[in-house]
Amino acid sequence: MSKSASCQCALDRFFVDAGLYALPVVDGQMGPVALLDRKSFVEFFGRPYIRELFGRRSIVDLLAYEQYDSTAPLIVDEGCTVEDAARMIIDAGMQHMVTGFIVGRQGRYVGVANGHDLLNTITQRKQAELYYLAHYDALTGIPNRALLADRLEQACLEADRKGSLVALLFIDVDRFKQINDSLGHSAGDEVLRRIVARLKASARQVDTVARLAGDEFVVLMENLSSPGQAELVADRIVASMQEPIEMLGHSLVATVSIGSAIYPRDDDQIHNILSKADAAMYEAKSAGRNGFCSYSPEMHTYNPASMSLESELRKAIERDELVLFFQPQVDLSSGKVRGVEALVRWHHPRRGLIPPMQFIPVAEESGLIIQLGEWVVRQALAQLNAWRAQGVEPLPVAVNISALQLRQKGFVGFLKAQLSECAIEPGLLELELTESVLMKDVEEMLRTLNEIKALGVRLAIDDFGTGFSSLSYLRRFPIDRLKIDQSFVRDIDSTPVNESIARAIVALANSLSLEIVAEGIEKSAEVAVLQNMCCHEGQGYLFSRPIEAERFPSWLAMHGALELAAA
Repeated sequence: MSKSASCQCALDRFFVDAGLYALPVVDGQMGPVALLDRKSFVEFFGRPYIRELFGRRSIVDLLAYEQYDSTAPLIVDEGCTVEDAARMIIDAGMQHMVTGFIVGRQGRYVGVANGHDLLNTITQRKQAELYYLAHYDALTGIPNRALLADRLEQACLEADRKGSLVALLFIDVDRFKQINDSLGHSAGDEVLRRIVARLKASARQVDTVARLAGDEFVVLMENLSSPGQAELVADRIVASMQEPIEMLGHSLVATVSIGSAIYPRDDDQIHNILSKADAAMYEAKSAGRNGFCSYSPEMHTYNPASMSLESELRKAIERDELVLFFQPQVDLSSGKVRGVEALVRWHHPRRGLIPPMQFIPVAEESGLIIQLGEWVVRQALAQLNAWRAQGVEPLPVAVNISALQLRQKGFVGFLKAQLSECAIEPGLLELELTESVLMKDVEEMLRTLNEIKALGVRLAIDDFGTGFSSLSYLRRFPIDRLKIDQSFVRDIDSTPVNESIARAIVALANSLSLEIVAEGIEKSAEVAVLQNMCCHEGQGYLFSRPIEAERFPSWLAMHGALELAAA
């Protein structure tokens, strides 16, 4: 509306349009002059004689009237981001969320918006972001397990209607751990991204390429007329992996093992198809890796290697084949070692050193995790005792605890007995729990944790940020510190989203008076970012790989003389 228009004209506009919350006023060049707020404008003209005094006068006359509450309009450039606009509104006064603001372009009026419009935009964007985070893999950008499950169900239902077939190709990267161990996790991540590119190039455009976890992927193929179509894609994938990947001056070949299962030929129950493709994949591995295998009824739907491993793990606990390694936790300000995390390894008489990622899942599925967990606690405390006898200054030791252990009725009594037997100060033992453990049967878990805390034992949440714990629950749990998951620490110096998440976790920890530890630090640049956000401690390959117990005292003596930057 022109600034020379009459006040009565503006009043009529408000009466005619009940949804008009504000009326922009512009000059002859469409430059913003004012924003008339509906509520204050109509209330002003509801006073006695105001309509007679100002009805025929121009809006600009009203704006000059001292008793009319007229404030300069908030003008937001149309090129401004939603986040910047929100910040401007907060800085200018939250009343603009209601009264609105003018959107301009190079000093000219474009439109009007209010807080509701802004919040709508922010909410829609956040919902889109949350949907993406919930359904897509952050590293590779392809669908994750949740989205795959949804698409698999829809594909099978469509196959039932059409009488067509659905194929699942279960893909596992051969010896991927060796790549991670030799080149580091950052290089390993890049290898996975390049593998995904080859998977997508080998699959049909209509196929879904998804990441299940770690180095496991699935290709979902729907609307097939023959199982041979899946075999062709599997062969293309195997062939595509033969080309070397150039990485950090190295030329490596990352082969894959693939298993397939067909719906409804191999099973007409949707939830069984993935496990059968998984079984076929392990058959391909046992045949020498770097190949493809279709599911057949004689295959076990569980990994036969795992079944063998379970039997051997039972014996390993009895025969003392397990051993603890210790990874230092370092003060990011001083570089001093503040504690260690106990990590279990398995010295197999024939297979050599078996990493936990291979036998811990077997232990959890079989229930052996209870015996294994008790062994780790006993050995960790005994090692503190042994170091103390060698003159090593007492250091807190962190031990990972499973959900099954915590739910054992005698677990708190077991801890008390072990602390007493080894004469270890309870504050030197820290139990690391995951968020998922805490969120199951919250009230019972809270009682158990309070009993543990009463012993003087410290509690930490491991891999924080990957679960679903809420702030209200975190306030109730007697937690001492949070450990930022390594996925948020990796490349934090060059990945803004990782930095934002880590900064939010640190702020949350500070608000709850909790200590904070960053996991998986591999670069000095990551340390600099973490120091800047006031993260207290860290651990990772930059400081040290996990160390055997007998080597730790000499490593500790040497590390005490090193600067953090040189660690």
